[in-house]
Amino acid sequence: MLFYMLLFLGIVSLWWHWRARDRTKVTNLTGKYIFITGCDTGFGNMAAKVFDKKGFRVFASCLTETGAKELKAVTSKQLQTVLLDVRDSDSVKKVAAWVKAEVQSEGLWGLVNNAGIMGPSAPTDWLDIEHFREPIEVNLIGLINVTINMLPLIKKAKGRIVNVSSVGGRLAFSGGGYFPSKFGVEGFNDSLRRDMKAFGVKVCCIQPGLFKTPLSNPEKIMKEKEVIWNNLPPDIKKQYGEEYFQKDAAKKQKLSKICLNKDISPVVQCMEHALTSLHPHAHYVVGQDAKLFWNLLSRMPAVIQDFLLLWNRVELAVSHAK
Repeated sequence: MLFYMLLFLGIVSLWWHWRARDRTKVTNLTGKYIFITGCDTGFGNMAAKVFDKKGFRVFASCLTETGAKELKAVTSKQLQTVLLDVRDSDSVKKVAAWVKAEVQSEGLWGLVNNAGIMGPSAPTDWLDIEHFREPIEVNLIGLINVTINMLPLIKKAKGRIVNVSSVGGRLAFSGGGYFPSKFGVEGFNDSLRRDMKAFGVKVCCIQPGLFKTPLSNPEKIMKEKEVIWNNLPPDIKKQYGEEYFQKDAAKKQKLSKICLNKDISPVVQCMEHALTSLHPHAHYVVGQDAKLFWNLLSRMPAVIQDFLLLWNRVELAVSHAK
């Protein structure tokens, strides 16, 4: 009995120590510089506002002038916006040079690589290479390019890099370029984390589930899919069945209602912890769907993953022909 009591007390003590360690913050962060990509809407937009209020000197990159103007209108004079398309290598270099001139010898405390797009989500045999190219260019190549150009400034400050990936970087549950791009982000993040340890730079990865943002708008995704469906060759349509698209849209709508997280603030809270904690996590899994289903499923054998993911799919016409 005494052994079990001591074991219980030991577990509680370790848990308490871990909680206390997790809450320890870096001191003197007020006025530190951070750079965030993809601030027009969604996670990046909220993060720019939150970190501005907390006293960081935020560089918020936006893709559009409208996004930059709207963000600037609701933030302090300390926040600076800049237009950046992460696919444009020359633009990335120019923005990095501008940031270097702004931070000077202090360096850049935080880089939040948030910019991303979904791209077409459809069965692989519906797609051509261009459908894959844009998500990979934005979500992976753009992220790597921004990181490489900002890295000397991060090393100077012994700061933080926060890469926004996805549970889709652990488990691919649809065709298209989004999931390969996020698997790539995971690989880049892990190698970068190990490379930067010697320089005192901490690298973190955030893996959100399905959140209500413009990126994951179900209506937009289905409209893009419908365009591809309408342009498919007759033989492909015959293999899937004429009613496939409508049935698939109905199933996806039901799944979206079950999985969708409407409050995006937990993702920003993870960004904040990654930037301010003395002991940030290597990975942050965010969202009830991610924690309770996708993350657990990603650790299971492939046969279980395939069974559960295919169970929710519409049966193809070609299956009936067997």
